[in-house]
Amino acid sequence: MRLIFIHHVLEDRGSAQDMFRYARVAQSMGHEVVLFGSPGRPSAFQYTTDVSSQDAAIFIFEFTTELQYGDLLAWTRLLSRIPRSRRVVIDCDGKYNDAIQVTGDINHASADLSRQWLEICDSISDTILQPTYHPLRPNVRSFFFHGYDPSWEVPLDFDRKEFGMVYVGNNWFRWRNLCRVLRMLEPVLQRVGRIAIVGNGWDRPAPWAKPILPKDAYYTDPEYLLRLGVEVLPPIRFEEVIGWMSRGLFSPVIYRPLFDHLNLVTCRSFETPAANTIPLLCQEQQFVSDVYGAAGLELVLPLERPEDKITDLFERPQHYLEVVRELRHLLNERYSYAARIRELAEIIGD
Repeated sequence: MRLIFIHHVLEDRGSAQDMFRYARVAQSMGHEVVLFGSPGRPSAFQYTTDVSSQDAAIFIFEFTTELQYGDLLAWTRLLSRIPRSRRVVIDCDGKYNDAIQVTGDINHASADLSRQWLEICDSISDTILQPTYHPLRPNVRSFFFHGYDPSWEVPLDFDRKEFGMVYVGNNWFRWRNLCRVLRMLEPVLQRVGRIAIVGNGWDRPAPWAKPILPKDAYYTDPEYLLRLGVEVLPPIRFEEVIGWMSRGLFSPVIYRPLFDHLNLVTCRSFETPAANTIPLLCQEQQFVSDVYGAAGLELVLPLERPEDKITDLFERPQHYLEVVRELRHLLNERYSYAARIRELAEIIGD
């Protein structure tokens, strides 16, 4: 099976890791995954503009439906040469919904923009997928585009950590949830030790911060981070994410409020357990149970006396090491890229 993915890829954010792994794992299974376009510069990904030999087209939409490399003629070529029945839309950011506002976060700035997004997706395919077990719209199917790869796994050893906590991610509607974690750490800050945040938009505005965006999209409090002694480091490429998380005893898994509301997963949902760290899950228990099973519930940061949980991570690291091992086993069985590719082939076949 030959699949062409249409996706706007940025190598220091979004789903770059997923794109890279789909291509590698597909090749090992006797399939081929390529990206549509011609970037004109060296890339970690394999691109092509030849759509005539592709068995199906997978449109992966996050922050935009625009082609990264191409124009209206490219759109026409894609839609005319690959039948509608062989086209799939994966809506990663919950934009294939009515306009939603939740805790300062939005999927669309207006109902008109929501309607435009829906119309574009519907014009491409009848098969719309979202990475959630609970899609809001009846015509949307669940498909966990973000996957887990056991080859990522760093051997677990929680001794002699450089940092108590490491968070890797850019600030895009994430300040509220990261700040909530930091405030929970305050009573046990000395026990935690060094804290690192790696990514754009934490100690200064991110490159995409513009006045037209909602304030919560890029809000941060550099003075608070300085007061806590948090070390803020610049963004890194997708290949460095797991290595950086492995430098901390624990790494919080946080989403933007919209994703919590829609029960969406992200690439970080599965990268974090592969790192040599304790994934501290900051979602509601039902979501954690659905996605991570019983092992995941052991890693939830509770709302009541969260400082006790943090302290326990430092007092019983061997216990949590075994929990992470159990979690890795479940993720490999349920969310491996091989499983995702097989499921995608079934969806296309249907």
